[in-house]
Amino acid sequence: MTDQFPNYQRVHAAAEDRYEKVPYRRTGRSGLDLPAISFGLWQKFGADYAFETQREIILHAFDLGISHFDNANRYGPPHRAAEKTFGQVLRRELAGYRDELVLSTKAGGATGPSPYLKGGSRKNLLSSLEHSLRDLGTDYVDIFYHHTPDLTTPVEETASALATAVRSGKALYVGISNYKPDRAAAIADLLEAEGVPLLIHQPRYSIYDRSIDQNGLADLALDKGFGLIVYSPLAQGLLTDKYLETIPDGARAQNSTFLSSDVIDETYRARTAELNKLAEARGQSLAQLALQWVLRNPAVTSALIGASSTEQLDHNVQALEAPELTDEELAVIDEFGVHGTGLKI
Repeated sequence: MTDQFPNYQRVHAAAEDRYEKVPYRRTGRSGLDLPAISFGLWQKFGADYAFETQREIILHAFDLGISHFDNANRYGPPHRAAEKTFGQVLRRELAGYRDELVLSTKAGGATGPSPYLKGGSRKNLLSSLEHSLRDLGTDYVDIFYHHTPDLTTPVEETASALATAVRSGKALYVGISNYKPDRAAAIADLLEAEGVPLLIHQPRYSIYDRSIDQNGLADLALDKGFGLIVYSPLAQGLLTDKYLETIPDGARAQNSTFLSSDVIDETYRARTAELNKLAEARGQSLAQLALQWVLRNPAVTSALIGASSTEQLDHNVQALEAPELTDEELAVIDEFGVHGTGLKI
């Protein structure tokens, strides 16, 4: 593979105390432990951001004890760019630590106009996995996900393709993302019958999006024995103090397809201000409070975060050092953390 990135020191010397900084949790009833906070390359790891900054953040995350890096074929822009970014860092800096890394990728969302570049078919899932392995520069991924349910493809076909990925040695475990409880239960049973148990499910979850508590997915995970790794725990930045007064220039709400400025209204600001007061009374930021809240759920194995700087990453990881939330504090969060606030559910 041609190296198109600037030259720099090619071997990273990881921090010796990295496993003393972030606690690890068992994933469901498997034998796999994951860090309580995992790092996702969903946003800001495409070709539109500086590679040197991306590299610095990835290496710093590993030094903090974050050994799980979550990717997908769609992440960019353009599609597959984030996997290529991580692949460069892996090849040039972290290859010697491959056995200490948990690398995940996903397939299923559209990556092009062809009918073979989307969905849960055997053809799309397994061909996408081959692309991801090349882009990441590794012989296998630790977790291979079906990214989003495909109601036009038999769930049996999707389950069979995921099982094939494991049997081929190109994935160690399989997961699903964005599945509702009924389909999650169905594929979990099918995978169990294939001898390849469902390891993990990746749903959206935050103080402002409590779907997994309300629709039974959290209970299903505990019953079936798979873990939950939750994304958007900060609700795309809504669970920070960023939007309490105005929308800052360059903020995500101005240019993201995942967050509209229309949802930042007075109701949102009033509720968020009360949550921010609670966080300040506890000596932490609202972002740290929000991370701590999702991690208190016994069904949740890990929370996925991103970062645009090492300082932001350090700040969010400090949520793990805060004292447990009391019953009184949880009651305040329930009062003002109203499901659906600022979101299009």
